[in-house]
Amino acid sequence: MKVLFLGDIVGKAGRRAVELFLRRVQEEHDVSFTIANGENAAGGFGVTLPVVEDLFSAGIDVITTGNHVWDKREALQLLPKEHRLLRPLNYPPGTPGVGSVVMKDRLGHRIGVLNIEGRVFMRPQDCPFRAAEDEIRRLREETPVIIVDFHAEATSEKLAMGWYLDGKVSAVFGTHTHVQTADERILPEGTAYITDVGMTGPSESVIGVKKEIILRRFLTSMPERFETAKDGPQFQAVIADIDPEDGRAASIIRLSLSDR
Repeated sequence: MKVLFLGDIVGKAGRRAVELFLRRVQEEHDVSFTIANGENAAGGFGVTLPVVEDLFSAGIDVITTGNHVWDKREALQLLPKEHRLLRPLNYPPGTPGVGSVVMKDRLGHRIGVLNIEGRVFMRPQDCPFRAAEDEIRRLREETPVIIVDFHAEATSEKLAMGWYLDGKVSAVFGTHTHVQTADERILPEGTAYITDVGMTGPSESVIGVKKEIILRRFLTSMPERFETAKDGPQFQAVIADIDPEDGRAASIIRLSLSDR
């Protein structure tokens, strides 16, 4: 089975890239299940009901998120109602929404998706390693195929999570930094890994924000409101080929497509 995972969808340019490339990639690679990190999909900050519905209609099966999921207040009402929209599992008890889900792909195979947030250079949360292990134990009662979105800042923390979960899950895909890394591989016990899947969003930007704004901030150290860039939609993703019987990954390939 082929699982497609899209790097963080950012703003209108990211949604445009989904329109331009998603169906083609799914058909060319015989994808049976698609996941995307969508925490920046609504104007570059957060999620809204219309945006989430559009992404599901476009062919995405599960949307993961991260620390920006709360940027739009309607997420507080949206998350409890939509089980295909995840927030990081290791938030405190009582936080709206869920951090994992099990669904079927178009071939009838059951797939678990788990969303975890890191702690290094991020807001403090419950331990992502222990939270992941506990939830994986529960998910494995339903399926051997488990995909983890580890939404974290530090490459060291992401790599540590990859090694920690090697052989316990089918894939550990890093998100959050919006810069695609070139370290995709299959770890020794059969887990597909990449430090960061990248960004599905505006290529003419600095991690999705208008480059002029970021340059002024670096040059002057003065605060300025972020605005999401709109030009040069790019589509960055990975595809993992997974054995539905034992959950081991056979291969992982990295994609980076643009309309330029």
